[in-house]
Amino acid sequence: MAAEAQTRATQAAPSLIGSSGDTLREAFGRALAEIARENERIVVLDADIAGGTGTHHFRKEHAGRFFQFGIAEQNMMAAAGGMAHVGLVPFVTTFAVFCLRAIEQARLSIAYPRRNAKIVASHPGLDVGPDGGSAQALEDIAAFRAIPGMTVISPADPIEMAKATAAVAAHVGPVYMRTGRSPATRLFEDDHVFEIGKGQVLNPGTDATIVACGVEVARALEAAHLLEADGLSVRVVNMATIKPIDAPLLAACARETGAIVTAEDHNVYGGLGGAVAEALAQSHPVPIEFVGVHDRFGASGEPAELAEAFGLTAPFIADAARKAIARKKRGIS
Repeated sequence: MAAEAQTRATQAAPSLIGSSGDTLREAFGRALAEIARENERIVVLDADIAGGTGTHHFRKEHAGRFFQFGIAEQNMMAAAGGMAHVGLVPFVTTFAVFCLRAIEQARLSIAYPRRNAKIVASHPGLDVGPDGGSAQALEDIAAFRAIPGMTVISPADPIEMAKATAAVAAHVGPVYMRTGRSPATRLFEDDHVFEIGKGQVLNPGTDATIVACGVEVARALEAAHLLEADGLSVRVVNMATIKPIDAPLLAACARETGAIVTAEDHNVYGGLGGAVAEALAQSHPVPIEFVGVHDRFGASGEPAELAEAFGLTAPFIADAARKAIARKKRGIS
């Protein structure tokens, strides 16, 4: 596993960080419209915000398969279960906070009967920005991860979003996937491979491992570069699939580096950090530090400002890594 991880890291390293004006939601919308040309069973259900979810691309190209439900997310989620029952592949799209409004219907109409429906949520976490705390879903990963049979995904950049959209469309079963509102850092080349349930080592390291998802992956890579100045070698793992999580990769990273940091745009309770801690408690417990929103609601502001205010930026991730490494050296788990 160690040799495989180092090989994968070396392959990924040349294109770690670059600029991009693209957003995850637009990448999703374009990819879904393209995939639907070959798969006529794909339909989109919208709650009057196609411009905000990226599905305006699908609506333009496949108008006959685009269903407008207005501001009625519970009805939309229940209808998706019915559409899946008759063989369609519904993509239910709205803001992450409005998915929480319809979680009962997602549970009973989609997950309980194991319907092949996909829930795709834009505007997750602090990425919502100026709309403020009431609109910032910081508990959606926790809520959907706890639903039996629900796959949970949070891609890191526009390329991975397009690849993940194709994988989600091909996957049989209920899925919850986050997109994003803000321009995303380009991390991957066009030949990037995405596989549900598999993490990817993006940066090699031996002193600690940072496990991140979504927008935090780019910040984790920046943190690893900051730590190089301290003489620290820190591995970075992109854990785009939060459920089912890549437990074998996590166990290997824990054995090989001895300290873990998780980073997510989400409450530190119940999200990626919780999933990582649960997996390692059963395989190889090591010191873990959690970077995320610490059991608070959000606030109004620009996403970058909020990330700094709530401790999600690279310097905070680097500090967490230093703490985890110090605990490892003291033998404290």
